[in-house]
This record gives sequence, C-alpha cells and structure tokens, in this order.
Amino acid sequence: MPDVKRAISLGIVLVAFGFGLHKAWQQPNPSFGFKLPVVDPPVAQPVVAEKPPVRKRGRHRFRREDEPTVVVGRFDSHFASSHLHVQTHASSLIELKDGRIRAFWFSGSREGASDVTINSAVFDPARNEWSAEQVVASRVSTQRGLHRYIAKVGNPVAGRAEDGSLRLFYVTVSMGGWAGSSITMMTSRDEGETWSEPRRLITSSFINISTLVKGAPFLYADGSMGLPVYHEFFSKFAELLHFDAAGRVIDKQRLSKAGQGALQPVMLVESPQRALVLTRYSGPDNPHLARSIATEDGGQHWSVGKTSLPNPDAALTGVALPDGRLLAVLNHQEHGRDSLSLMTSADGGRHWKELRRLEEMRTVRDKKLDEHQCLSLVQGLLQNSDAHLAQAPATTLGEYLDSAKARVRAEGGCGFEFSYPYLIQARNGDFHLTYTWNRVFIKHVTFDQAWLDRHLKKGADAN
Repeated sequence: MPDVKRAISLGIVLVAFGFGLHKAWQQPNPSFGFKLPVVDPPVAQPVVAEKPPVRKRGRHRFRREDEPTVVVGRFDSHFASSHLHVQTHASSLIELKDGRIRAFWFSGSREGASDVTINSAVFDPARNEWSAEQVVASRVSTQRGLHRYIAKVGNPVAGRAEDGSLRLFYVTVSMGGWAGSSITMMTSRDEGETWSEPRRLITSSFINISTLVKGAPFLYADGSMGLPVYHEFFSKFAELLHFDAAGRVIDKQRLSKAGQGALQPVMLVESPQRALVLTRYSGPDNPHLARSIATEDGGQHWSVGKTSLPNPDAALTGVALPDGRLLAVLNHQEHGRDSLSLMTSADGGRHWKELRRLEEMRTVRDKKLDEHQCLSLVQGLLQNSDAHLAQAPATTLGEYLDSAKARVRAEGGCGFEFSYPYLIQARNGDFHLTYTWNRVFIKHVTFDQAWLDRHLKKGADAN
C-alpha cells in the first residue's frame, strides 16, 4: 500500500508540474523573424601576397614584373586549450565587444567524469595568441548554485542577449547518461570575466530532463533569444527554445519536420525571414546524411530540405554569409571522424562543395602502424597545427606528444578524431573555427574574407 500511495503522489506531482509548465508556456508567440548578425563593411587589412611562380625558358628562369601579385589572404591555426594530459571536447565561440574571441569547452579525465569542468580562454587577434584557460563552472560549483546533486557537466555554448550581457548555457546531469540532461544557464555582464549563480532552465514537462544544447543561440527580430536544443530520451528530435529578456523560457517549437534522429541543430540565419537548420543524424536510414529544414517566414513554418552532406552521426556547424552563400564544417564522410572539411553552398543548402580539407587521416585508418610511425605522424600534426610548437623546445613538444599519445594510441593502433566543429564570423568579417583535436586539445582555425574569396573563386573556376 505505501508503494501505491507513493506512485499516486508522484503522479499528482507530475501532472501538476506538467500543467504549470504548460501554463508557463502559454505566452504570446514570439514576434517571428530573425535579427541578422552584425558584420561590418570590409576594410583594408594586411594580407599575405604571393608572387606568381617563376617560369622556365630553356635553361633560364624568369618572372615577368608586370604579372599581378596573387592575394592569398590569411589562414592560421593554434591550440586554444593549454592544459595537458586531459581530455577536451565540445568547444564553442563568441565574439567579445572589443573584437577578441572567447572560447568554451569541457575538460577532464574523460567525458562524463566527475572532475570535468567548463573551461574558457580568450583569443586576441592583435597579438595572435590565446590566454591561459580558466575554469568557468564545475560539477561542484553548479551543484552548490542549483542546490541539487550534479553528476556531470558538458556542452557549453554562449550567446549575447539584446541588453549586451553574455548567457552561457551548458548541460548538467543528475542521474544516468546524457539522455537525462537538463540545461543550466549563467549570465555575465563583464564579457565572461565573472558569472552569475547558475540557474536550471525548465524546458520539458517530463520531469525536466533530456534537453541538451550544442548549436549557437540566435536573436529574433524583437531582440528575444532563441536556442537550438535536442532530446535523446526515448525519442530523438530537435527543438528551438525561446527566451524573454530575463532569460526565462517562454515558448518552444519542435522541429518535427527534421524527423526522428535529428540531433544538435544549428541555425543558419540568411535573412529576417529565411533560415536553414542543419542537424546531425542519428537514425537508421542509409546513406547517413545530415538533415536540414528551412523557413521562409521567419520561423513560423518549416519545410523539409534536402542535403547531400554525408554525416557519420557527428556534430556539424555552419554560418550564412551576407552574399547568400552558406559555409559548413563537418566530417564529410559516412563513417568515422578522422577527416574534417570546410564546405560551401550557393543554393540554400541543397548542394555543397568542398572548399578545403581541414584535417585528413583516413589514409592511415587501416594501416598497421607501429608506435614510432604513429607518433611521428602525430608530431607533424602538432607542429602544423600551432606555430609555437613548430619552434618549441623538445621537452615541450614531448609533453604535447605524450598527451596526444594517450588517445591516438588508446586501442593500440593509430586512430584520429577531429570533431564537434563550431564556426562564427566576427564583425570585421574574419572567420573563427574551433573543434576537438583527438579529444586532447581544442584547435582554433582562423581565416579572412580574402582567403575565402580566393578559394571560392578557385572552386568556381574548377567548374
């Protein structure tokens, strides 16, 4: 009998909770339409210039002085994370008011461990370097602020509210795996130097679990914030949360047309009325392709789109360019995460072309490399990823190599992972991309409009 009473009491609580949540979401619909990100008009910036190649005539070499110099643009990479002998994953980015770039990711002994923390560092474009990383939130600090048990934390993303403050959203789990997640939010009014106490968001009537975040927040036309989220418990699907000025969830929209198995939605806002959502696909259909849905009326209605992007059940990212083209970064393959590509679309996401292979290690996937051969490859990748390591003392490079060895050689072979990309365009037009580098570092790639235009032109000329 006590068990029956407890079951009845629990049922009453759940019904009351669901009714209250339903009432809380019976707010007026958002003012549909999107606010476009601010990108300043291009200004003259120093770029790398390349002289035309030297030509040969018989036994003589010459270069015509009247041949134009080729503008290559700027393309550079660094490691944003600096802690060694840890695992890192799920990075995100936001531009600060002074033009610097702040990154977030989670770091610890392994994904889901109790020692995982949400870390942050700042990139200074003028100095072309990253600050030391600092802990923003931990399981312990979140537990203390929420007054509830927290088992693990993960997946941080940040957005800028209409009032100029930063909002950091991250995943917290009290029991079970990631399917038991809820979303916690903190606010900063000093560009991420300090943060408010964490607040658990109410996003689901099912005991408020199974809501996760990965995609970048965006703004509606009225200045309110939207946040792409997804569910993994029983059913897998994507949603959009809508927040009021105080950061309270006032509405949500299920993106059912993306279908079952659609995870980690990413919003690409093309105009005040048009946007495309790309999602990771975790369903049984083959071939494995990223899913997409589009709106032409500011988010009121969504229609199924088609995409030619292979997706090995892995996260992707993208942005819409002011000229109407789209950029995306993903593992452009059906299986594995050992290759990462920068893609472009000129027709709203229906067809995509590869602009550049950012990482490529599929060629060694099935080779029987011994430890020396494998670590020689890893050392080359490390030095090519960060100029500081190219000139670093042997002891420093050895520490980085030893950190990478733990993951690359985890199963005795030579396995690589480049995953969970996150791409933004800064106000000055530059692009910043971060992604997980073999689960041991967060890699940062930056390129400017000149570099992009050159590669877009090369792609067009190839056709």
